[in-house]
Amino acid sequence: MKISETKAEGLIREYSIVISAAEIDEEVSAKLAELATTVNMPGFRPGKVPMSVVKSRFGGQVQGEAMKNALDEGARQAIETNELRLASQPSVEITSYEDGKDLEAALSCEIMPDIGIPDLAALNIEKPTLEAGDTEIDEALTNIAEGNRPTVEVTSKRAAKDGDVVVIDFIGRIDGEAFEGGAAEGHSLELGSNSFIPGFEEGLVGVKAGETRDVEVGFPEDYQAAHLAGKAAVFEVTVNELREKGEANIDDELATRLGFEDLAGLRDAVASQINGQHATALRQAVKKNVLDSLADGDEFDVPPSLYASEYDNVARAMNPNPPAHDHDHDHDHDHDHDHPAADEGMDDDAKADAKAVAERRVRLGLLLTEIGRVNNIEVTEDDTRQAVFEEARRYPGQEQQVLEYFQKNEQAMQQLAGPIFEDKTVDFILEMANVTEVETDVETLYAAPDESAEAAPKKKAAKKAAKKATAKKAAAKKAAPKKAAAKKATAKKAAPKKS
Repeated sequence: MKISETKAEGLIREYSIVISAAEIDEEVSAKLAELATTVNMPGFRPGKVPMSVVKSRFGGQVQGEAMKNALDEGARQAIETNELRLASQPSVEITSYEDGKDLEAALSCEIMPDIGIPDLAALNIEKPTLEAGDTEIDEALTNIAEGNRPTVEVTSKRAAKDGDVVVIDFIGRIDGEAFEGGAAEGHSLELGSNSFIPGFEEGLVGVKAGETRDVEVGFPEDYQAAHLAGKAAVFEVTVNELREKGEANIDDELATRLGFEDLAGLRDAVASQINGQHATALRQAVKKNVLDSLADGDEFDVPPSLYASEYDNVARAMNPNPPAHDHDHDHDHDHDHDHPAADEGMDDDAKADAKAVAERRVRLGLLLTEIGRVNNIEVTEDDTRQAVFEEARRYPGQEQQVLEYFQKNEQAMQQLAGPIFEDKTVDFILEMANVTEVETDVETLYAAPDESAEAAPKKKAAKKAAKKATAKKAAAKKAAPKKAAAKKATAKKAAPKKS
């Protein structure tokens, strides 16, 4: 086997791989001889099949495998001998081959750039801090109280209006026949909540306690119950009781209704939830500051394929509905052209912005990867196991199914590694850098970021550079258990849609 470099421009490397016919024949003969000892063919005892028959039956398949193995070995040698650190998957293409002659192939790959790691101890990074304040907590408590206002019976003979709660019995019929799931007794329904199909609640505005009314409605065409979709129905509704909302008081009674001992307990739970939400935003803010500091370092070449992929991602986000091409379909053409380019229709300024964001993301992704590599930052099995458990907790009641999914899907497990690696690297940088805590406020913390200075590097860039699979993972806002109870209580004010 002969390997020689044919191109070295920027981060592109190309090599010629020549595998002699003798090497391929030797590999084929060895494999055929091995097969002859084990192959079972009609009319022959195991291990007694003539070589000519084995070659006739398996020769083409074995030769193909031998060529593939030889090319894989050639690529491995080229990469290892030249100590290449790949930035993307290499490609091997056969350039010349005839039976009985040498096999010639071309290896093309992109290598990692030389990345200068800045002095992490010299980085000055601001770490914003924010604790839930009385104003925030009071506002949240007001919203909770408003959503959990008690109802009191209306003793006057007035008619029902939006915002009232009617306690009803009902039965629905289609073409005079009652249908499954269309009846209930003692159901509390808030008028104007839009929790029933369109027309139902509107049809009850003006009713009085003790009244029975027929309400005509039409099920939407896209209704979840297929046997009801698009059908006209009549609901016979009896109003047992009319109730109206009472005062939205923030007191111990509200807290106990929501599962807390007293108002202080509810207030603590609200503060805990707000602080938990702030913690997620604060983490993103300090991470942005870390990446901004890294972005000020020396620039380096970006692997073309990583940049091209990231540019497409950015352009599609900026240009979600590119104009379609106007094709004449009466002639043959490449149907790939039916799909417009990601930046189709974008002006030069927008393309320049997309280019800048893409280059920044890739550079930061590669730099984070290099910092992690040089400092032996690794994602352990415990890290991924913990990530799996956290993912499972996001789906209450389905935890076991989520765990089994990851246990049976190695690729899904690997996809958790990218974000973990990135977070561990950011934490390492914060340990090394000069970090100053700076108190911030809600408006500043949650202000929309400047897209032209977008900080978060795409996980895909980090994945390709580090040869690790990653996946975008939305951050889940964790609510305190007690707060979850409050949310559940809030939901009780609206009845679910009936099927």
